[in-house]
Amino acid sequence: MTLKLLAFFLLIFASVAKATVVLVYHHVSDNTPKSTSITPEQFKLHLKYFKDNGFKVIPLNAMVEALKAKQPLEDKTIVITFDDGYSDILYNGHPLLTEYGYPYTLFINPETVPKNSGTYLDWAQIKHMADRGVLIANHGLRHDSLIKTPKGFDAAIWLEQKLDELVLAEQIIADKVGQSWQYFALPYGEYTPQAQQKLEQLGFAVFTQQSGPVGASTDLTAIPRFPASMPYDRLGPLKDKLNSVAFNVSKKSQRAKTIVPLGEQPNKTVEIELNDFYPNMLSCFIAGFGKTEISWQGKERFTMNFDAKFKPGRNRSNCTAPSISKPGRFYWYSKPWFVPKEDGTWYTD
Repeated sequence: MTLKLLAFFLLIFASVAKATVVLVYHHVSDNTPKSTSITPEQFKLHLKYFKDNGFKVIPLNAMVEALKAKQPLEDKTIVITFDDGYSDILYNGHPLLTEYGYPYTLFINPETVPKNSGTYLDWAQIKHMADRGVLIANHGLRHDSLIKTPKGFDAAIWLEQKLDELVLAEQIIADKVGQSWQYFALPYGEYTPQAQQKLEQLGFAVFTQQSGPVGASTDLTAIPRFPASMPYDRLGPLKDKLNSVAFNVSKKSQRAKTIVPLGEQPNKTVEIELNDFYPNMLSCFIAGFGKTEISWQGKERFTMNFDAKFKPGRNRSNCTAPSISKPGRFYWYSKPWFVPKEDGTWYTD
């Protein structure tokens, strides 16, 4: 291989293996539920690790605008987000983030904002944070899932109601703090292709709770975020996630059916660009069932071969493959499925 050809392939690989990682936190506290919390001490270790290891923390709008403009994302960049608007974010998280000079985004439910400070931030506190550069974004008017239709309620009508409330919540945030980004963090991370289409029509960038980095092909209606609260707050596993890169997955696969009736099999095929990784190095794991076999159909799609009998709830697969151009870094993609109970009603959280 000539030096010119080698340089060409290295350039191609270098342009592929780039990503921004979005992290989602909730509480920063020693005294809140562990499943949604990180201690202030551990949170400071996260921030110190970012600084000491060449990561750049960028505001959420910088990443979204780059995606919309189809501009390349800067490699080894991190976006920090918080869901739900708990007051310990201001008391324990904000001072540390200010110390490190790191921007972040707060997703809130306007209807849960209290008149006076308490467990949740009140409007005066949220405005105080907004005035100091914090991005205030939309988590829905209430913390209602878009897909968990109450018994006896039509799913299409429920979705329209939640979307109307989303628009109202955006207006309330604009009135209260002077910001309107049209960024929406899905409550519980639950969505359907129908919801994706309607959210796109409304102009919202949408953030999920399935893991994975963000890359050039990431669908703006299903932007993944890595959870960083306990038990995912340990630095060892977190390092691999921070260094992950995004597969080029087709829009069709990113908008595949997400609701799987109990006892039925989900869509197991993923359309993907085979580039910068070897097909035999791809591994997929089904949460609760372990590693699955993979069958490739040409160089554009693969199928996960399993007969998982999912229980009602949120289910997912995680697929990874080592990068050729960036040794030690892994491509990562997560696919969610939501399974109702046998009678068609929804699981509780």
